[in-house]
Amino acid sequence: MKECPINKIRDANRRVLDRIARSEPILYDVRLAGEIMPFKNGKTILHAGPPINWPNMSGAMRGAIIGAILYEKWAHSLDDAMALANSTKISYYSTHDFGIVAPMAGIITPSMYLLCVKNLTFDKMAFSNLNEGLGQVLRFGCYKNEVLTHLHWLNEVLGPILKATLKLTGPIALRPIMINAVKSGDECHNRHVAANKFFIDFLRPYLIRIGLHHFDVVKVLEYIERNYYFFLNISLAACKSIADATSDIPYSTIVSALSRNGYETGIRISGLGDSWYVDKSFIPSGNFFDGYCLEDANADMGDSTITETVGIGAFAMAAAPQIVDYLGGNADDVIRYSELMYQITFGENKHFQINQFGNRGTPTGIDILKVCETGITPIINTGIAHKDGGIGQIGAGYVRAPIGCFEKALNSFEKKYGKIYHPA
Repeated sequence: MKECPINKIRDANRRVLDRIARSEPILYDVRLAGEIMPFKNGKTILHAGPPINWPNMSGAMRGAIIGAILYEKWAHSLDDAMALANSTKISYYSTHDFGIVAPMAGIITPSMYLLCVKNLTFDKMAFSNLNEGLGQVLRFGCYKNEVLTHLHWLNEVLGPILKATLKLTGPIALRPIMINAVKSGDECHNRHVAANKFFIDFLRPYLIRIGLHHFDVVKVLEYIERNYYFFLNISLAACKSIADATSDIPYSTIVSALSRNGYETGIRISGLGDSWYVDKSFIPSGNFFDGYCLEDANADMGDSTITETVGIGAFAMAAAPQIVDYLGGNADDVIRYSELMYQITFGENKHFQINQFGNRGTPTGIDILKVCETGITPIINTGIAHKDGGIGQIGAGYVRAPIGCFEKALNSFEKKYGKIYHPA
């Protein structure tokens, strides 16, 4: 069997960290998914996580798909939507196959607006949908009439207004917003209090200037200001544009994508291209809403773990100790989680600094070698959906990525590049 020197791997991994550091993501447009995605051949639905088809989908993802079918008016009753979802008339693809990331179920259909982000340094495009807020929303598997009405408002009112506003602002640099947000107590995955404020403060004068109907502008302003999670999807697209710039570096053992579909967790590796390495997802534990408990929870799902691949999200929770109000636990827990992640990452992100660690850069570059050597797997913070479709969010908390993903990826890496060895 051929051999792969560790120095070659380290050189490749340094290139990954360099690309992450030099990336400059900008938000430049908002466009309908149907204008930029291949939805022409029949009815296509994109979902979060590695590829999955209807028979293996969890209840929460099925619920989100049913809601999306009703939203698109591909069916006009719950029974018809369920029948269509389980037929050959629907094609399912992973969001990642098209440069898209979306939280939780991550459902994308043609009539949904997408935030358009570009990594200027490496010419990488990435997209995400408009955030619906928390609770009973599509991404948590809810398909009530109020959910569909809200989706129509997002994509028929907010989307076009945001598009018009971005024509006035021009491209918005996202890394400065995210850097300042982390310094101000966010981790840019499940806490966006500062990031959302920075974003809306920049946008507000331009929103007012677009001259649309006063009521619509006021409602858009109120919605973004009230929905602290609005910046989440912007953050995800920014992180995707950065991570995809690292997805093609031979000999690198660093994770370029980490995502979950409610059934399996999957990773992609920089030196292994677009192949997925999957293992069964775990059920998150944490802070459940009144009346719900662990037995009600859906297995982990969503593309939002793209944040952890570039050094924020759960890896930066020590910078955001107040996140425990939402996720449960205490501040000591999140500090310990962030400290632990340094053991499985190749380096640090110099842009995102943790005040509590003496402004040390966040742990960055999940390394399959270190995961397999230590047995420590990435920590993930996440919302929790009910395991049955139609109900929605029931809490928020923590989960670990399964180690099987990393073991499978390492095995594939050694088949491609050779047995890893340390020269004397």
